[in-house]
Amino acid sequence: MILNKPVNVQSLTLANNLPFILIAGPCQIESLDHALETAGILKNICRELNIRLVYKSSFDKANRTSIGTKRGPGMDKGLSILEEVKSKLKIPVLTDIHLPEQCAEVASVVDILQIPAFLCRQTDLLIAAAKTGKVVNVKKGQFLAPWDMKNVAKKIASTGNENILLCDRGTSFGYNTLVSDMRGLPIMAQTGYPVIFDATHSVQQPGGMGGSSGGQREFVPYLSRAAVAVGVAGLFIETHENPDQAPSDGPNMLHLKDVAPLMKTLIKIDQIVKSDGQ
Repeated sequence: MILNKPVNVQSLTLANNLPFILIAGPCQIESLDHALETAGILKNICRELNIRLVYKSSFDKANRTSIGTKRGPGMDKGLSILEEVKSKLKIPVLTDIHLPEQCAEVASVVDILQIPAFLCRQTDLLIAAAKTGKVVNVKKGQFLAPWDMKNVAKKIASTGNENILLCDRGTSFGYNTLVSDMRGLPIMAQTGYPVIFDATHSVQQPGGMGGSSGGQREFVPYLSRAAVAVGVAGLFIETHENPDQAPSDGPNMLHLKDVAPLMKTLIKIDQIVKSDGQ
């Protein structure tokens, strides 16, 4: 039997045996108006479907494929926008951090600090994030086995902070390709920490377009259904009203209009999987 270690985010409780939460939003913060509009639409969808929501967007995409691609508005402006979303819409917010010195300032605004996959073994970053006391969502590196994430979690927990989420976003499979091994979800759940499945980055094709990453957003619903059927605490989905014109990760982002229909299906699967109390 897998031990569950619930994690609280504001009034939300995440656990592998509870109904899934949705972490969603555009890959990159674009403007205050865009963030408020997108978050408002997502909040309405989740309220109608009785899904718990965390809004996600990044102030800096520090690991872009090429030097010429847009990275975002930067930390000061980005945090100001996220603070507006949080206060006006009354929903928790999540964003990426990349450096230990960013952690305290970002934690003063957001509810969940996210460690990008490429940085998941950076001890100083993990410790600095953990010391804020905030929830830390760690993306599993594309280069890591799922059982290796227990060591990542131990680094965070060594500070006394066990507000830990472990997130799978696919595993490198040759060049410019990722594959999702659904065995990894219950393996990471053996730590007891809530497991999140990132359905949109799992269909990314890193560097697949030469100067930028490609993606196959048509497979997002398939992987989402598979992950929820395995059993997860949450689903991570980047979404945009016009993905093909988005400044980053457009090819793998789900169209905003497709979020509600997908969630309706996932709710049914989630209820079946968790009806036995597992």
